Amino acid sequence: MTAGPRPVRPQATEPAPERTAAAPEPPPLPAPLNASHPPLAPQQHTAPDPPEAPDPLDDPRPLDGPDPLDDPDPARAGDSAACESLLRAYVRETGTEVPVAGAPLELALPASGFGLSVPVRHRSRTGWHRFGTPTVVTPAGAAPADVALVAAAAVRETTVTRGVPPHLGTDAVARVLNSAQRTTAHLAARRAEPDPPGAAEPGFVESEQALLLGHPFHPAPKSREEASEAELRDCSPELRGSFALHWFAADPSIVVGESADGREAAELLGELGRFAGLDGDGLLPQGMLALPAHPWQARDILQRPAVQGLLADGTLRSLGAHGPRWSPTSSLRTVHHRASETMLKLSLGMRITNSRRNNLRGEMRLGVGAARLLAAGPADWLRREHPEFTVLRDHGWFSAGPGREETGLETSLRDNPFTSGGPAGLCVAGLLAERTGPGDGSPPRHRALLCRAVEHTAARHGLSTGQASARWLDRYLDVLAVPLLRLQARYGLALEPHHQNTLVALGRDGLPEAGWYRDSQGYYLAASRAEELEALLPGVADGVELVFDDALVDERVVYYLGINNLLGLIGAFGALRLAHEEDLLRRLRARLEQLRATEPGVRGVLDLMLDAPTLRCKGNYLTCVDGLDELVGDVHTQSVYVDLPNPLAEATR
Repeated sequence: MTAGPRPVRPQATEPAPERTAAAPEPPPLPAPLNASHPPLAPQQHTAPDPPEAPDPLDDPRPLDGPDPLDDPDPARAGDSAACESLLRAYVRETGTEVPVAGAPLELALPASGFGLSVPVRHRSRTGWHRFGTPTVVTPAGAAPADVALVAAAAVRETTVTRGVPPHLGTDAVARVLNSAQRTTAHLAARRAEPDPPGAAEPGFVESEQALLLGHPFHPAPKSREEASEAELRDCSPELRGSFALHWFAADPSIVVGESADGREAAELLGELGRFAGLDGDGLLPQGMLALPAHPWQARDILQRPAVQGLLADGTLRSLGAHGPRWSPTSSLRTVHHRASETMLKLSLGMRITNSRRNNLRGEMRLGVGAARLLAAGPADWLRREHPEFTVLRDHGWFSAGPGREETGLETSLRDNPFTSGGPAGLCVAGLLAERTGPGDGSPPRHRALLCRAVEHTAARHGLSTGQASARWLDRYLDVLAVPLLRLQARYGLALEPHHQNTLVALGRDGLPEAGWYRDSQGYYLAASRAEELEALLPGVADGVELVFDDALVDERVVYYLGINNLLGLIGAFGALRLAHEEDLLRRLRARLEQLRATEPGVRGVLDLMLDAPTLRCKGNYLTCVDGLDELVGDVHTQSVYVDLPNPLAEATR
């Protein structure tokens, strides 16, 4: 095994459906003040289509037979998916060189006394490799390996190499296996559906439900501990779950919260209670306010001493499940209803991947502060300069409890333009998410929603698949990446636009025509621009963690926008066999060089992204092995970061 980069822990974190309700449709919630308007037509960047090249779908590189993801046994397909994401993360974070497609990746694992031989189905410049079924190699012979063996051996190698007792890695191994089990359940459920997946045009809910396999660079992308099978059926977007919220009645004396437009928590909660029908059913005691909770969270917090004290003195009462069914989005804790112009980001203490998804009051205050900051100027600037791009605000929050500590009843309110009749914003992670075959060993017609979009683009514009992919990338930069970079250049305000935090709407030709960013936790204000923003909105950074050194801000933008989003998108194009990564890397480099010449405010970010020989990348595998909760603690030490070779530095126009 090739020696890899020395991991360190400097600086931040990546913070990660709908059933028809039996009850009549509730009245829509009023739109929050300064709610986002529907996007206008994008300002399109025009670039010539690349010259005709051999169709990558006819690429003669070896693929090692049928794709393991399409195995008729969902358990074997789930095991293969889990092995693949684990190995992708492992080779990335250990600096292991991956050979060309058709050759085996040989991993020496001396701490376990054997090696692994892994067929390489696709080698990626950006790390989105495709692997076949691993084989254990010992002096006595060879045998197929499953995810349990691969996880145990990889984690043991990592702990021993780093001088850590091997038993400290058992929790990470357990999460990998839990993730594999959940993936198997998702695949089995989807294959049992009567209609082929993706038969209808994709919408907001479908894209949120599309991440059956999870983050391609995470060792345990679908781990969900502490929930029962029944709870997981209801709260998993991959199982098309939906649920009624659990409601509590709270005395106004223990309710806290705020909103960007100055409305009190009582007004916000009154709207939610009416939407759930609590006032008409007479369930809400006179003078008390209705607070929603995720049903899993409700069960959990009823056992917490602080909440038991509130229940005992009568200032809090449990009302049970009530109202319409909400659909969990890809993050699980944020829920959506097509008739509500507000999404709810509920606190969820369940450990998902590396973190418990508890809403922290400081983070929710940051969201409201960011909404006020956007309203003070940046939102108007974006509407003028980039009407196709919108930042979805977390514009209000509330909780219950007499002190400053969280009780688990924290909820944040988010803009929801994706209502009935609204735009179909598609989660980018859902667009890129790989699908498996129907269960007979054959592949799906479209390996991802992105494949269908590119097929539409090629057919509508008379392009090859590679040319359509290049045009798709161009338009994606127009509606998402360029607005984000120009926002940072103009105001020093940077965001965390990883694939799950970004959405696009597609036109009839399959091309992106609008973009959105979501997530209140992902805001960074460069220290060199803090005075300007303080003048724009006095007190902008008071009491919240918003201002950071310029170098840290640039590093985080390089990771979230550069590595995770843009290089991840190019890696998906390659792994899905839509285009050659080298062609798209050259195209991306040329576009970013143009932006560097016109936007000096992001020269630091683009210098790193384009010219640095290595880029700082969050290590999901090492963070998992170390048992870190990425949402807890100082922003500098929440995650392990490693250095990766920069494919853009090697790309030429």
